[in-house]
Amino acid sequence: AKNQKRVQALEIWLKTTNTKIIQVNGQRKYGGPPEVWDGPTPGSRCEVFISQIPRDVYEDLLIPLFSSVGPLWEFRLMMNFSGQNRGFAYAKYGSSAVATEAIRLLHGHMLEPGFCLSVRRSTEKRHLCIGDLPAATRQEDLLQVLRRLADGVERVSLKAGPDIDGVTAIVAFSSHHTAAMAKKMLVEAFKKQFSLNISIKWQSTVKLSPDEALPPRKPSKGLLLSPPRPPRYSLKSPQPSVLPPRMAHPPCVPPGFSRAVGGPTAAEHRHPPCSSAFSPGNVVFPASPVMLLRKMCEANGAGQPLYEMHYSHAGPDGFLYLTYTVYIPGTIMPLKGLVTVLPGPSATTMMEEAQQATAQQVLQRLYNNQFTL
Repeated sequence: AKNQKRVQALEIWLKTTNTKIIQVNGQRKYGGPPEVWDGPTPGSRCEVFISQIPRDVYEDLLIPLFSSVGPLWEFRLMMNFSGQNRGFAYAKYGSSAVATEAIRLLHGHMLEPGFCLSVRRSTEKRHLCIGDLPAATRQEDLLQVLRRLADGVERVSLKAGPDIDGVTAIVAFSSHHTAAMAKKMLVEAFKKQFSLNISIKWQSTVKLSPDEALPPRKPSKGLLLSPPRPPRYSLKSPQPSVLPPRMAHPPCVPPGFSRAVGGPTAAEHRHPPCSSAFSPGNVVFPASPVMLLRKMCEANGAGQPLYEMHYSHAGPDGFLYLTYTVYIPGTIMPLKGLVTVLPGPSATTMMEEAQQATAQQVLQRLYNNQFTL
């Protein structure tokens, strides 16, 4: 249970110091950068990993402690849905020298009797090694595919040789978080979309030549129609009042990659060119999966979808697994499946995110013609 005195102390500290922290799925984040920052932008080896934190200790104690070494560029405290922290956090400084000093001064620091902090360098792995790709895979085609399937893909390098089965790709991501999300879902995505059994592991040391560096993808507006991924929906995102009563198109696949995996090329597609959002006229409507599914059901004369969610288990990766059953009036069989979410600030928030992820899966099955309305 939460220690209410500690929670009240945190709230008072936030108010009196005017410190801003935001909840992002299963973590609370300060900075990145903070509102006032005149130091350098952090590079490699600037982040430390903090563990063995008492579960009822919050930012009002941790941020001042780690700021005593040097200005914090970012501080992230991992949280569970009960409101307690998960026992670990990350602190990022403007230079690796300050991070080294934090390790020297604060490793073994006794925050309270019986609890000595562990502070060490954060690995911040951002590179994945994807193996067992087709021999005909081209770098630019794979880059386009990965950017449609996952967030944060920055560049790709291909390796091939006598000791490598097929082609192996080294993929650089914008952060450890985006790399971890991709590692979790890409195997299933490649199997489902291309009937490919790829392998994925962390790549610890990476040397990419300058000509392989490609600019990161600019975020696009509206609803991205890509295969399911671990959910990270914002409950405060703008919602449209009206959506056109038509289905969106499945994600485009570069023809070169389709040929490499033996799939259909662009000439065989029966769909119009892909669009990243609904855009009647010059207006672009962003939409949540739940709202989109409801509008599609209404447009096809079916009733509103009914969601039944049940908690299954917590995985070793920190995700919570929930089973779902979706009933759509007018269809013969209910739709069942499994989604994962990160622990949120409350059970209500967690269930809302699970419902968004469920709607995304149902939409994907509809796009893949696995059922019809």
